Amino acid sequence: MAKQEYGANQIQVLEGLEAVRKRPGMYIGSTGPKGLHHLVYEVVDNSIDEALVGNCSEIYISLNNDNSVTVKDNGRGIPVEVHPKTGLSTLETVLTVLHAGGKFGGGGYKVSGGLHGVGVSVVNALSTWMIAEVARDGNVYRQEYAKGHPTTKLEVVRESKVESGTSITFMPDDTIFDELEFSYETLEHRFRELSFLNKMITIIFEDKREDKEKTKTFKHTGGLVEFVKYLNRTKTTLHDQIIYVDKVAKDCTIEFAMQYTDAYSENLHSFANNINTQEGGVHLSGFKTALTKVMNDYARRNNILKDKDANLSGEDIREGLTAIISVKLPDPQFEGQTKTKLGNTFMRGLVDSITSEEVGSFMEENPSVARIIIDKCLRAQRAREAAKKARELTRRKSILETTSLPGKLADCSEKSPEKSEIFLVEGDSAGGSAKGGRDRNIQAILPLRGKILNVEKSRLDKILSSDEIKNMITAFGCGIGDDFDDSKLRYHKIIIMTDADVDGAHIRTLLLTFFFRYMKPLIENGYVYAAQPPLYKIKKSKKEYYAFSDSELNGILNEIGRTGTEVSRYKGLGEMNAEQLWETTMDPESRTLLQVTIDDAIVADEVFSMLMGDKVAPRREFIEENARYVRNLDI
Repeated sequence: MAKQEYGANQIQVLEGLEAVRKRPGMYIGSTGPKGLHHLVYEVVDNSIDEALVGNCSEIYISLNNDNSVTVKDNGRGIPVEVHPKTGLSTLETVLTVLHAGGKFGGGGYKVSGGLHGVGVSVVNALSTWMIAEVARDGNVYRQEYAKGHPTTKLEVVRESKVESGTSITFMPDDTIFDELEFSYETLEHRFRELSFLNKMITIIFEDKREDKEKTKTFKHTGGLVEFVKYLNRTKTTLHDQIIYVDKVAKDCTIEFAMQYTDAYSENLHSFANNINTQEGGVHLSGFKTALTKVMNDYARRNNILKDKDANLSGEDIREGLTAIISVKLPDPQFEGQTKTKLGNTFMRGLVDSITSEEVGSFMEENPSVARIIIDKCLRAQRAREAAKKARELTRRKSILETTSLPGKLADCSEKSPEKSEIFLVEGDSAGGSAKGGRDRNIQAILPLRGKILNVEKSRLDKILSSDEIKNMITAFGCGIGDDFDDSKLRYHKIIIMTDADVDGAHIRTLLLTFFFRYMKPLIENGYVYAAQPPLYKIKKSKKEYYAFSDSELNGILNEIGRTGTEVSRYKGLGEMNAEQLWETTMDPESRTLLQVTIDDAIVADEVFSMLMGDKVAPRREFIEENARYVRNLDI
C-alpha cells in the first residue's frame, strides 16, 4: 500500500508545554501505576493511529533493563522538516509542544485514539530522558531530550535500512512517579486488546528486564471474532457461529461480534477509536436498543411470542451474551466521570440501524441458531419473573413502611452512610469477637454462615432464595440488579473480613463475584474493602507484636531477638478475642484496609468466569501459571 503524504503542513500547533510537570495528574490521571503505564499507551497509540490510516503494519515494544521503554513502528515516520509556525523541526515541535500533532484538522489523520495529540509531548515532559529516532528519505534522524527539552540538535546518524518509521525510547521521571516498575501483565493485556481491535497490525512485546525475559507476538487477523472467542474460552457457548458485522457509513466504521453462552450475566464491551468506553455511550445504547427490537420482532414474526405474551426485556436478551462493539469515527466526543463515555449523538442512530439490519438478516438466514438464542432469552424471562417476586421480599422498604433488618445484623447507631461501615465476617465465632470489639457508633457487623452461593453458576431467582445473600441485600439497603440504587446504600464502607487461609480467600472471592455481577457500582464507586488480619502473634516477655506477612515477622524477630520468643500462627479470626480483633484489624486508626477496584472490566470478567465458572481446564492453567507466586499456603 502506498503511504500517504505526511509533512509539516499536516501538523498544527495549539499551545505550549507548560504546567505538565507541575500538574501531571491533569494529563495522565495519576502519578501511580496507572499513570506510569499510560505513558506507554500514549506512545503506542501514535503508532496505532498510523495503522488506522493504512501506513503501519508492525509495532515493537520493549521493556528495557534500566526500566526505560522503547516503542518502534514502521509507519511514515514523524516529519523532520522545519515547521512553518514554530521554526523548529516538526519532530521537535511534536515532542515539545502540547497539542501539536497530526490529529487537529491538518489532514494527517481522519481517525485517531489516544489523547488526540497531547500524548507524546506529555510523555517527553514526564521523562528524565527521551531519544527519538525517525527513518525517512533514506536517513535515520535522531534527537535527545531531557524533561521535555531538547539536549541535542536533530541530526542524521546513519543511513536507513528500512523505508520509514519512528522509534521512541523514554525513561519515566522518578521524581514524578511513585514507582517505575512496569507490569508486564498490564501491558500485555492492553496490547492483546489492541491487536484484536486492529486486525491489520502485528504487535511484538519484549521484556528485557533481568529474570523476566520473554517475548510475545500479538497478531489476530480474525479481529473481533477472535476477541469474542478469547473471552468465551472459559465459558460454554450455545452456538459455534459468531455473529460478525463490519460496515462503513458516513466516514465511520461500525464493527461488532457477538455470541451467546450458558452464563447468567452479560459481557458487553464497547470501544471508540480503540479507547475502552467503560462508561458506554451512544454506540452501546444504539446496539442494545436495536438488539432488543430485533429479537422481539423475530420471536413474534415466528409465533414464538404470542399476542398475549409480554415482550422480552433487554435484560432477558443480553443474558449470557458476549459482545464487542468497536466504532471508529472522526472527532470523537468523550464524556462521563472518567471521559470514557462516547457522546457523538449521531452514532446512536448509525449503530442502531446497522445492528437492526445485520442481526435481523442473520436471524432469518440461520433459523436454528436464532431458535437457540430466543429459547435462552425465554428462559431468562421466566427466571426474571421469578426473581421479581423474590426481590420484593428483599427490597428496602420506603420510609413510610416498617423495615426489618436481618436478625444477625448488629447495626451501628450512626445514620449517615458516609460515616458508617459494615463488616461481613466469616463465621459466628469471629462474628462474636467482632461484635464485642467494634465501635458501636460507626461499625455494623453481619456474620456470614459458611460459603455463600456461587452466583457465577446461578440465576437471580435462585440467588435471591439464599438467606445469606438476602441478609446482605437487606442490610445494604440499595437493592440489586436493575433495582440497584447506591443513593440508598446504608454504609459507605463494606469490609470483607475473612480468615487468612484458603477457605477465607474462597469466601472473599465468592463475595466479590456477587458484588461484581449484581452490585458492580459498589466496587466502581470504591465502597468495597478487604480487611487485613494479622498472620502471626509474637510474644516476648510481657510485650505482644503482630505480623501481617512473613517478611514482617522476620523483621520483628530480627529486632527483638528470637531467643525465648513465642510465635503463634493465627488459623482464623475466631482465635482472636474482641480486644485483639479491634486492635489489629478493625481500629480505623491503626488497621490496614485494601480497597477493591476494577481497573479493567474485561480482565475482571475473565478472572471471575475462570475461577468460578464450570470449565476446569482454564482454571487449572491459571493455577499452574500463578502457583509460583504463592508463598504461604494453608491446606
